[in-house]
Amino acid sequence: MSLKAEIQEAAKRALKSGDAVTLSTLRLLLSALHNEEIKVRKELTADEIQKTITTLCKQRNEAIEMFRKGGREELAQKEEAELVVLKRYLPRPLSEDEVAALIRASIDEAGAKGIGDLGKVMKLLMPKVSGRSDGKRVNEMAKALLGG
Repeated sequence: MSLKAEIQEAAKRALKSGDAVTLSTLRLLLSALHNEEIKVRKELTADEIQKTITTLCKQRNEAIEMFRKGGREELAQKEEAELVVLKRYLPRPLSEDEVAALIRASIDEAGAKGIGDLGKVMKLLMPKVSGRSDGKRVNEMAKALLGG
């Protein structure tokens, strides 16, 4: 079963069980996927679906932070509940050690000697960690390992 079909089935189950949070979150996700398909004019691959989910997760994290700063805890909790639902459809995140190992392997593969080779390393690295680790954090770790 494709990832999109799995999400559609989960939305049906949420509707039948009366799980309002899951249902609204999955409807939002399916709408975002539909909009993305219209934009690219083709059915999305599993990787493209995961990138869309990752984007929605980042939006939720930013909203949680803003709501907490604004003293709107009830809205932050709603966003957290949506985030939990969205994360069900992402692959298991990589640990810090796994990311570091992938960075070291990419440094060796690129033959990188210093911070000037960061672009080469990131080009090899990002497909390996996409959707499983935050790109900003990976970039910071790569810079540190390259001596930047």
